[in-house]
Amino acid sequence: VQLQASGGGLVQTGDSLRVSCLHSTHDFSRGPMAWFRQAPGKEREFVAADGRGTYYADSVKGRFTISRDNAKKTLYLQMNSLRPEDTAVYYCAGDDRTFRSRYQYTQANSYDYWGQGTLVTVSS
Repeated sequence: VQLQASGGGLVQTGDSLRVSCLHSTHDFSRGPMAWFRQAPGKEREFVAADGRGTYYADSVKGRFTISRDNAKKTLYLQMNSLRPEDTAVYYCAGDDRTFRSRYQYTQANSYDYWGQGTLVTVSS
């Protein structure tokens, strides 16, 4: 199973950016998918997830939107009003199981499949 994240780059504070995750080798259309991020020197943290509902970390709520296009086998994360503290490597994740709680969606160890990450840098 291969997940390919792309779309990262260098932007300025307040800019928008959309990162994508192509999962062409596996059908995640019925399973949970999510974005996590890891900043330098910090642990990986939950950003957003999509499954039976959509879930967001408090730090990105109202600014980021997760979506997916099952026909294109692609997961997206639209990021608006970016801040320097959003600087991180963004990872997409997916799983075949059904999650039954928000807690499951937000935990990295809930997901079996991971992409390689794409770097987003927000300058001040």
